[in-house]
Amino acid sequence: MTSAAERAADQYRAYPVGDGLILRRATAADVPLIVELVAPMVEARILVPKQQVDYFESIHEFWLVFDQHSDGTQTLAGCAACHLIWSDVAEARTIATSPAYRGRGIGRLLVEQVIEDARVLGARRVFCLTFETDFFSSLGFEVIDGTPVAPEVYIELLHSRDEGTAEFLDLARVKPNTLGNSRMLLTL
Repeated sequence: MTSAAERAADQYRAYPVGDGLILRRATAADVPLIVELVAPMVEARILVPKQQVDYFESIHEFWLVFDQHSDGTQTLAGCAACHLIWSDVAEARTIATSPAYRGRGIGRLLVEQVIEDARVLGARRVFCLTFETDFFSSLGFEVIDGTPVAPEVYIELLHSRDEGTAEFLDLARVKPNTLGNSRMLLTL
């Protein structure tokens, strides 16, 4: 029988993905790196701004890709998170790849991992808010209008304080954050 410590450590192991890159779950120590990675995209209004506390509270949702250097150091190449919105809907969020690593399949790898997380959590649909419609379309996402939940679920979701859920609901208060973005949905 495995111990609690072994089970906990196992979920944070690194998976080699080729070219010296590894994929692993994020830990609290990674928050400053994530904040640094997404900062230019937040500044450019590509990603929705978040407080550092939001990253700490949701760190368990994140997957990271690191480049392992021969001197033992690592560079964060990309991140993505899977946030469960409702029993059957998850959001692929905070998807970012360092400019130095774009075009190497890191974004695709991260989104595919987030989709699998959503599936394991029981979601049947994955939502994203994006400027990158061609990329997400290549993964099976489709542009949507409206909010694809029953009215009683919509009412429940209005109680959420999460900005991503407000974006999913297409609430007026988040419109300044979402201008030019497309709302997309993948059915699993």
